[in-house]
Amino acid sequence: MASPSEEHQPFAHLSAPNAALYREILRVFARAKERFIVHLRPEDVAAELRRDNDDALAQALEKLREWGNLRADADTGRVTSVEDFHRKRFLFQLTPAGQAAEQAIDFYEEAIGRRGVLQSVALGDIAEQLQALTLLAQEQDPDPARVHLLLLSLAERFSSLADNAQAFMASLRRAIDFSDGDVAGFVAYKERLIEYINRFIADLANSGARIATLLARLETCGHEELLRLAARREAADAVPDRAEAADAYGRAEEAAYSSWLNRWRGLRDWFVSTDVGRPSQARLLRQAAITAIKQLIDAVGLLNERRSGRSDRSADFRALARWFAEAPDEAAMHRLWRAAFGLTPARHLTVTTATLEEWREVGAGTSWQDAPPIRISPRLRRTGSYERRGKPNKVADRSQARRLLMEQAEREAAETAAARARLRTDGPVLLSELNVLDPRAFRLFLGLLGDALAARRPGETEVKTVTGDGSMGVRLTLVPDGGEVAIHTEDGVLTGPEHVVEISDLMVVR
Repeated sequence: MASPSEEHQPFAHLSAPNAALYREILRVFARAKERFIVHLRPEDVAAELRRDNDDALAQALEKLREWGNLRADADTGRVTSVEDFHRKRFLFQLTPAGQAAEQAIDFYEEAIGRRGVLQSVALGDIAEQLQALTLLAQEQDPDPARVHLLLLSLAERFSSLADNAQAFMASLRRAIDFSDGDVAGFVAYKERLIEYINRFIADLANSGARIATLLARLETCGHEELLRLAARREAADAVPDRAEAADAYGRAEEAAYSSWLNRWRGLRDWFVSTDVGRPSQARLLRQAAITAIKQLIDAVGLLNERRSGRSDRSADFRALARWFAEAPDEAAMHRLWRAAFGLTPARHLTVTTATLEEWREVGAGTSWQDAPPIRISPRLRRTGSYERRGKPNKVADRSQARRLLMEQAEREAAETAAARARLRTDGPVLLSELNVLDPRAFRLFLGLLGDALAARRPGETEVKTVTGDGSMGVRLTLVPDGGEVAIHTEDGVLTGPEHVVEISDLMVVR
């Protein structure tokens, strides 16, 4: 077992104190690898970073070596003396784990920062590549290299189109959601954005129809043979010695062919709608783009309303709060309160004579807390009238409906009891020996079987349980090497491993 110091920790430098220095060093090695330079000396790294080759850089390289990002080999190429030989001099290079970590970090940063574009040019490229594949499929002996290169280019272009379209729609939704932040900038570029989306929608409609036609033509000509040619070339790269490793070559070919079939299915689902009501991704993208245009127009309209000074409820409440703060005294606040919220006397309501007599004895300036209350019927609040007009509703006779429901409940209870009686085994029996079950008994048996299997723990071969209503109990025991059994019913055939079943009706009094 490897010690903790020997285990790879290529992402440990991200949370280390000198993370910035570690990232700069690893970027130097990544750029050097892009220039086909494998090994770097510490002085080479220092020159790229434009800093001194000091102890801090040496310690950082050593830590990256400990984490598994770099590998250090003895540098014997420039030894001119015994002292140089005994002095520690190393050549550093990225390890496979370090290179994988750099690729993962680059992919993460690219995915986070991606805004995405709608690639109209990619649609034309996909159509041209499909046209070239169609011509190759019609040949008697198509060139595997050309087929493979075309499929690789098609897959790369299509993947870029799908990823960028998804990123663009996500960034567009964020732009609409945060349109309140930079009003001037949002209004300035919305016209160009809408024109851009409209142009892509038109290109997608035209090119999408052409691509769907080419896909159908390719499937008619035999696209699977083209995919098989590409899979064979990839298998030849994975297993160069086909004669000595025929099995490995066959597995590699099947894996590559399955991968190409899955990519082809994704390409087809993106541009071709199915007959079962599932629209293509291109159609969904067009609908999403049209919806985004409507949302852009609505957002711009709302912004224009706010900029033109039109008031909304929040602005009204803010203005009202300012008026309350500027009121000179409490009397002015009360007058403002009554004016703002309509708290005027309710003399327009119908009142009784006694209430009117009480009101005559009270002055108009009396506070509503001290004035006699007005008594209003609850029906006035609900219907707007004191009395209900028209004849009262007749009382519906529901005795027949209740009788039907009672008869149905009794019939279902009797059928359930009869099904329990038919399902009772009177001792252990094999699952394959169960009699032909009617639909109700079979559904009851499925419920019992589900309860028993849910109660059985992993590794157990026997389980005993009771249904949730406590009406029936079941014991289920797996038969070793019992094979598969089939139970035929009117609803279908239930298959599964052989078991010993014992079903008891707990409602029966013995």
